[in-house]
Amino acid sequence: MRIAILGSGFIARFYATTLHAQRRKDYIFTVYSRDLDNAKRFADDYQLAHYTDDMDTAINHPDIDVVLIALPNDLHEIAVAKSAQGKKHVLCTKPLGRTAAEAKRMLDMVEQAGIFAGYLEDLCYTPKFLKSVKAIQKGSIGKVLWTKSREAHPGPHSDWFWDKEKSGGGAIIDLGCHCVEISRNFIGKEVKPLEVMCWAATQVHPIDAEDQAIGLVKYANGAIGQFEVSWTFRGGMDLRDEVIGTEGSIWLNSFLRTGFEIFSVGKPDAYVAEKAEVSNGWLFPVGDEAHELGYPHMFTDMFDAIEEKREPLETFYDGYVVNAILDAAFLSAKTKKWEPVLIEDWRGEEFTAQEEVLASFDDEHFLIKEEVMPNKDLKKILKHKITGKVTQKIFKA
Repeated sequence: MRIAILGSGFIARFYATTLHAQRRKDYIFTVYSRDLDNAKRFADDYQLAHYTDDMDTAINHPDIDVVLIALPNDLHEIAVAKSAQGKKHVLCTKPLGRTAAEAKRMLDMVEQAGIFAGYLEDLCYTPKFLKSVKAIQKGSIGKVLWTKSREAHPGPHSDWFWDKEKSGGGAIIDLGCHCVEISRNFIGKEVKPLEVMCWAATQVHPIDAEDQAIGLVKYANGAIGQFEVSWTFRGGMDLRDEVIGTEGSIWLNSFLRTGFEIFSVGKPDAYVAEKAEVSNGWLFPVGDEAHELGYPHMFTDMFDAIEEKREPLETFYDGYVVNAILDAAFLSAKTKKWEPVLIEDWRGEEFTAQEEVLASFDDEHFLIKEEVMPNKDLKKILKHKITGKVTQKIFKA
């Protein structure tokens, strides 16, 4: 498929490098940038046939099949509207909108136009993540009770990120969108997010938006999704996820510490990895950044979905739900209260928290825990079903 990419900055180059790697058949045909010199440089670097500083020209070029939006957040709605009007399939980088209302308008546009729309949430396509989700779906860790997703780094690359009006917020909108969607996948997208408690602050940078935040998202089945986001973390980019279930747990480290370490006293200006702050001393490179961040799997799913006339794993509807959760987080950070997640068009299941399934030891007792002791004895902690008294039984080795 022939792609018009809108944007010529950091994320656009990540996308282009991924799309043009390893002899992929889907390729960028033209690039749009608000700066014509940047568009030409991008076209030269990736050997593109065309470039322009007119968005309509890029989208409506007769040879274009798909529009790929890699623009600042405040331009997403404009680009989606033009793509829908031109009846071109559209892929949009995260977050979908600055607010849920903005995201909902974009969702309505693409659905009314009858075009394919994919939400480019790359961290939900990393190999480790995809394998973790499959394990959860197979029941490997039982019922998911709690998830934690963390993204922290020294701050984004471009000026518009730091402008609250253009970006829609700070670390919450930039990084929280990843963390929230990661938790939704672990818990189950069909499970409704109910309310959010969030703390946020501007601790370091002279900006109007938050540079640090922690939030809890409560789901209808009783699960909790926790996010930790920061633009104040020093030392690179920290991407970690955890899942706790009734029968097991999962721990992921996707960046910063991946088993690849180098010590160097050499060039102080060399590129190491995204958000790396130094290029000498002990370094933590990433073997293939695009692969570790999920880009190849993401684009494969998107273009396969177009050809197969199915929804991708990440849709505009997912982007809208994420924005609705983040809206509640922003409000909670102000009110210091649990705030409801307001979703106009919920398409998942309608159910309340499920009752706990308690394990019985015998007719009179629940089993709280069993453990083999250092001397090989088996200890079982029990609770009486009527009186509630907690006792233990020891089965000698």
